[in-house]
Amino acid sequence: MKITYKNLGPFGALIEASKSGENILDLNIDHLREIFDQEHLIALRGFKTFSNNDEFCDYCELWGEISLWPFGKVLELIEQKNPEDHIFDHNYVPMHWDGMYRPQVPELQIFHCVNAPSTNQGGRTTFSNTKLLLEHASQKERDLWSNVTGVYERKMEFYHSKTVAPLITSHPTKGFPVLRYSEPPKADDPSFINHPNFELQGTHHSADVIASLEKALYAKENFYAHAWQSGDVVITDNHTLLHGREAFSSGAPRHLQRVHVLGKPALNNPHLVSHL
Repeated sequence: MKITYKNLGPFGALIEASKSGENILDLNIDHLREIFDQEHLIALRGFKTFSNNDEFCDYCELWGEISLWPFGKVLELIEQKNPEDHIFDHNYVPMHWDGMYRPQVPELQIFHCVNAPSTNQGGRTTFSNTKLLLEHASQKERDLWSNVTGVYERKMEFYHSKTVAPLITSHPTKGFPVLRYSEPPKADDPSFINHPNFELQGTHHSADVIASLEKALYAKENFYAHAWQSGDVVITDNHTLLHGREAFSSGAPRHLQRVHVLGKPALNNPHLVSHL
């Protein structure tokens, strides 16, 4: 199948089916990888996808080894009635990287949209390309962020872990500079469920660091927000991008599935201090 795509913004590629009924399995993974390596995010839209979780996992395994969680391979991202954590709420989710609290950090996130909210209900997934962010940053900003380390601790159903990571580090296989940062939730938001512990070390100007990072993460030259359509499959670069979520209307039919795919070799988490 011939693959053509269009750019989604400062990064990312949208690949759409040219006709009804085209199967996602007919797309050449090697060709998709070439596009992905350049764009760091690809969205596949309009293809025949998966009728069950096993089919979804079979597809993800074409990309690499799936990371297993206590719940299995597929995380069902859907609003819960009485959530104990913000990922199962309808509130926003701050920018972060996946696997930061786990023994191994996945290379890829693969999302499948089972049901999408309507366009006026919110719920876009947000992405910031930290390679671009650091390329676009001023020397003053880079100086402010250098030698600063983030200390994060989070307890939820699947782990209780502490991670210590410098803000600026290197991509584990490609070597270019990237940002590893877990954005703190708004301190004055009582509706945010299960605040992680957050501290910045190596600076006397934490408020300035946080404000400057927020500005850079969401700057149009570094940022993309994906508005979901049912059936979308989105593959993202967890080593380069940070991601989060915009709030959505409670009760909206937003249902995503997410699988983590490990790199070759799998990346043992270099920043994990404790994990229970």
